[in-house]
Amino acid sequence: MPLNPSPKQLITDNLDIWTAAIEQKSTAGRGSSKKYSLHGIKKLRELILELAVRGKLVPQDPNDEPAFILLDRIATEKAQLIKDKKIKKQKPLPEIREDEKPFELPNGWEWCRLGESTDYGVCDKAESSDVTSETWVLELEDVEKATSKLLKKIRYKDREFKSSKNRFNEGDVIYGKLRPYLDKVLIADEAGVCTTEMIPIKSYGDLIAEYLRLIMKSPYFIVYANESTHGMNLPRMGTDKARMALLALAPLQEQHRIVAKVDELMSLCDALEAQTESSISAHQTLVTTLLDALLLPTGDSSSTGGDFQDNWQRISEHFDTLFTTTASIDALKQTILQLAVMGKLVPQDPNDELASKLLERIAAEKAQLIKDKKIKKQKPLLEITEDEKPFELPEGWEWVRFGILFKSFSNGLYKPAKFYTDAGVISLRMYNIQNGCIDFNAAKRVEVVSKELEQFTLEAGDLLINRVNSKELVGKTAIIPKTEEPLVYESMNMRAKPFKRFLSSEYLNLFMMTGIAQESISAFAKEAIGQASINQGQVNSIKTPLPPLEEQHRIVSKIDELMALCDSLKARLTDAQTTQQHLADALVKEAL
Repeated sequence: MPLNPSPKQLITDNLDIWTAAIEQKSTAGRGSSKKYSLHGIKKLRELILELAVRGKLVPQDPNDEPAFILLDRIATEKAQLIKDKKIKKQKPLPEIREDEKPFELPNGWEWCRLGESTDYGVCDKAESSDVTSETWVLELEDVEKATSKLLKKIRYKDREFKSSKNRFNEGDVIYGKLRPYLDKVLIADEAGVCTTEMIPIKSYGDLIAEYLRLIMKSPYFIVYANESTHGMNLPRMGTDKARMALLALAPLQEQHRIVAKVDELMSLCDALEAQTESSISAHQTLVTTLLDALLLPTGDSSSTGGDFQDNWQRISEHFDTLFTTTASIDALKQTILQLAVMGKLVPQDPNDELASKLLERIAAEKAQLIKDKKIKKQKPLLEITEDEKPFELPEGWEWVRFGILFKSFSNGLYKPAKFYTDAGVISLRMYNIQNGCIDFNAAKRVEVVSKELEQFTLEAGDLLINRVNSKELVGKTAIIPKTEEPLVYESMNMRAKPFKRFLSSEYLNLFMMTGIAQESISAFAKEAIGQASINQGQVNSIKTPLPPLEEQHRIVSKIDELMALCDSLKARLTDAQTTQQHLADALVKEAL
């Protein structure tokens, strides 16, 4: 890179950095939404806008008419409109102080206030009588956030007119004044009405609407807008604060050149974004195809050719190039879990006691507990038919209903908020179930009486199952660890007490994290008012592959080993991605 690279060189000579800087989002839940953001391209878009409004994107031309003359024309036009009583005279805005100016402008440019050069805050209200069935009705959700592209255009006949709206005309700049939508800015290509969270802006003089739009999307303006919002629930930028906002006003001819260059470079960003997302998608498709091949029945070569060993060999030869994203590592972890419960992760030992013998001993102990009135007799669970079995199990394994493996299932304790005090015992909520473990951070305490403590106490090895949550998270599980103080659990969770003498709680927990269990939970989950729920009967009925006890322990040990390797791989990936993000951020600083 040259010692003093131009902004153009910083943009075009570092495309690999802009496209490689990817930021991972939370991978919690079973949703298919995008788990990453293109941090580098986002920063590139911001850099283009910031360079544009600082006069660093296109060269200045000394023959351009200076911006102060444009300001004079704006003042003359406003004075005439006031004289003609077409607009009202507004309170004068204060002179711009030197310490207000966020950066230095090139020769020929001028600082002005938004309220000087536009009619911000003066817009006509539209009522139902002002619209026809074909009137364009614009809402914030119709505008894409990063680029401000119009996602959909809806007419009045297709959208209920619930409240008063602001009327706008073709060519008006429409600005989302509600945080976090302060970077939603677009230009109307026809007249219409918009919700009051958006405000139409008409510029005076020859100020180009497209130039005004890119100023209002630039990072320096968004920082000011965020600092100027008020309100708790729906923070927004007030009219007085908005009118005080500073605009970096370029000469008229340069405004045209800037808008053209920004359009050109944003098209480049669009292409880079599409190319990067296509590459990520193709990579993930390849990873998914190869991992899915591992789950095929032995000898099934219909999809990729070869059996398990051949398919694994194909993956291992290209491991370093396949598992280079968070999504691919997460897919690998899920495949490891699935292989574990299919009997393909560790070898079988013919000397292991058969799972059928475990089931006999479980049945005998359950019968004794019922006889001793320690547990209640449960409704018999349906046998699993051959057609229901999703895959063939190894010798010595058995298909069972999940509920057969547990002494009891119980929903948690409900207590009003006044009982949650520092004097109580720890009560585990749905937020404390994280990645198959109990997370005691931010755990709440609740006051309980002795009967409640006896009924809702959790023991080491119990399985805690979340029964009410979002559709993506409901059904998550964790094993209760040994603790020095008692634990109870709240009503959004259920407790499952396994036959711990004959079963590994860890194996049951990891089974509940597999695709086969999650598919059952997703099918059962009933949604209402943004929440999904499952019940004990549904959890009881989940089809579960049960290996011999000794193999359960070997599986858990191998899972722990492989998950640690995956986590190490993901940590190295995160470090590399953080470096790429820092490089992109450094390029932005260097350019400015």
